[in-house]
Amino acid sequence: MSTPHTPGPLHLAVALDGAGWHPAAWREPEARPGELFTARYWSDLVAEAEAGLLDFVTIEDALALQSSRFDADDTRTDQVRGRLDAVLIASRVAPLTRHIGLIPTATVTHTEPFHVSKAIATLDHISLGRAGWRARVSRPVENAHFGRREQVPFTVEDLDRPDVVAAVGESFAEAQDFVEVVRRLWDSWEDGAEIRDAATDRFIDRDKLHYIDFVGPGFKVRGPSIVPRPPQGQPLVTVLAHATVPYRLGARTADVVYVTPRDHDDARAIVTEIRAEQLAAGRESETVHVFGDLVVLLAESTAAARDRKARLDELDGAEYAADALVFTGTAADLADTLQDWQRAGLTGFRLRPAAVPHDLHAITRELVPELQRRGVFRTGYPAGSLRTRLGLPRPDSRYATPAAAAS
Repeated sequence: MSTPHTPGPLHLAVALDGAGWHPAAWREPEARPGELFTARYWSDLVAEAEAGLLDFVTIEDALALQSSRFDADDTRTDQVRGRLDAVLIASRVAPLTRHIGLIPTATVTHTEPFHVSKAIATLDHISLGRAGWRARVSRPVENAHFGRREQVPFTVEDLDRPDVVAAVGESFAEAQDFVEVVRRLWDSWEDGAEIRDAATDRFIDRDKLHYIDFVGPGFKVRGPSIVPRPPQGQPLVTVLAHATVPYRLGARTADVVYVTPRDHDDARAIVTEIRAEQLAAGRESETVHVFGDLVVLLAESTAAARDRKARLDELDGAEYAADALVFTGTAADLADTLQDWQRAGLTGFRLRPAAVPHDLHAITRELVPELQRRGVFRTGYPAGSLRTRLGLPRPDSRYATPAAAAS
């Protein structure tokens, strides 16, 4: 398990969401609002990220329209509303790319693990080992779309209310079971289960397909999956976390946990808490990356970056704030911050471009060269899968016999 005092290679990803993370980004002259719901738009963004040698992209998704409110829809018509399905975007982009990892968001609260497992396994096959998944718990605003069970309604101000604390805890416990089922389904086909030998009339070795027989409070899943084992064995599982309960989910289930520190000391405290949860979960020997999330508005000077934000804020009619730090400055300033936070124990960063394409280009064409000049970022893609790039081993199927796993 890595420590806060021994920085390793710096990993870098971008989080893609519509025209950018600032709600007025779609109104920028360079924006392409008329193309947001086209395959070409997304393939162009991912191609730019790949040209910048980034580790992976994440693609946002949810089960409700975007909203300025946490607990309900809003009535705004001056912000982007609507999005394409993230898993389907990733599957469309995969054949057009060669190296970059593709990590769509798929929610766990109102979906079934069997569906998510086969979708991400399929993406891993299509991308030849570059798939991952951001597991996301639904917000209250999404619950009204699904009538299969009652959900406790609440606002941000209610988060300390005992019944809300219990409901949130139950949702994250269910999310942990959800990820466990998905991982077991990925393992339910052993490597080499497909024989495909016409001469002997054997396409499959049934002894290498396994029932997972998972039984929990929310799920009862027999298995096996319908998709053969993914090329990575286990595609990357990632989680966004802001507090102890989601930190625990990430430490127990994920390969990458995205966190939202405000400064060096905050980053160190968060990493320390996640490492303690990782130890408590018995995963101290495993690599769990902790990536810092930042919204970035970049320009040739700090003053120009602040002016950009002020102009976007004026267009939106409110000062933009986010769950993550909103960084305004130059690429060199951002490189300083990333290296400083890396010394606090973060192993990588997921940057959220405030406006696309401006801030995405600033990341790939200004920040990446700056980090390369400092000798802390790659100058080419290494061979291998997304897991390999992140220093994660390819695990054997948990259902394989020791002899089969060693062969």
